[in-house]
Amino acid sequence: MERILQRSEQGPLPTSGGKKRYNSFSDHLKERFGCKVYRVTLDAGFTCPNRDGGLTYGGCTFCDERGSGPRAYDAALAIREQLRQGMEAMHRRYKAQKFIAYFQAYTNTYAPPEVLDKLYSQVVGHEEIVGLSVGTRPDCVPEPVLDVLEKYAERLYFWVEYGLQSAHYKTLKTINRAHGLAHFIDAVLRTRRRKGIGICTHVILGFPGETREEMMETAKIMAALGLDGIKIHLLHVLKGTAMAKQYQRGELRVLEREEYVDLVCEFLEYLPPQMLIHRLTGEGPRDIHIAPDWALDKAKVLARIDQELERRNTFQGAKYGFSVDLNQAPPLGARP
Repeated sequence: MERILQRSEQGPLPTSGGKKRYNSFSDHLKERFGCKVYRVTLDAGFTCPNRDGGLTYGGCTFCDERGSGPRAYDAALAIREQLRQGMEAMHRRYKAQKFIAYFQAYTNTYAPPEVLDKLYSQVVGHEEIVGLSVGTRPDCVPEPVLDVLEKYAERLYFWVEYGLQSAHYKTLKTINRAHGLAHFIDAVLRTRRRKGIGICTHVILGFPGETREEMMETAKIMAALGLDGIKIHLLHVLKGTAMAKQYQRGELRVLEREEYVDLVCEFLEYLPPQMLIHRLTGEGPRDIHIAPDWALDKAKVLARIDQELERRNTFQGAKYGFSVDLNQAPPLGARP
């Protein structure tokens, strides 16, 4: 499968005529598949090495008991049944016709390769399923696991989503992430050797103790790595998390909406224009969402980001300045 990156030869993004000032993943999917494509989130019953004792216990301090995964389906259901229910629900609500199967909850490569192969195989063969996305940690993709991912990238439009959250070790340690930036860079470089795998990362803005400059440094590092896509999340507080206890004790301040909009707009400026923007904000399910309240109105947050980009007359890539694009580089270890 060809590289997933779009607009790589098109220069700056359009900034007029009502078009987005960032490279929207949703628009990319419409162009590629001819219609809006919806995700069906799946829970395969995984855990994480920073939760089960493989590295440490407790999980990330922002993560709830469902591992930031879907709450609509029972993890005990077979993957095929979760798919069926998810597709039927979105067809009824949105008249959806095409879907990406998304293994979301917890670390979805944290199992032996043969187990992963059996799980992923359950999404193949559905005419409506055009893609597969696997969310995981960068320290949980040994070469045999990448062999499995590459196998499915040959059959479906494919993304691996690496949760990084921040490029800064002090933050990763504070949130009990139990891996560092080096693990992420290693995973990206090894994944880039494989054919057809789009690489997306997750970052969170608003961690306590992180300065604006540090958040922008995360953007610059993501830009220098030439990733295919990114999900930018707002730090929000969910019931049942370690962070909820911090918030209740007054030890954690969440961002105001205009603060977040300001940060996102500058963050986008440092990203290469061809990088696909999968997400620009984040919120929890209403039954467990504690703060900030404004995050629950996602449409308003996205509208404010669009308005602020327009007001500043800026766009994704406006401050991008790296001359080396790893998407055009030879595979790691290749000799001239």
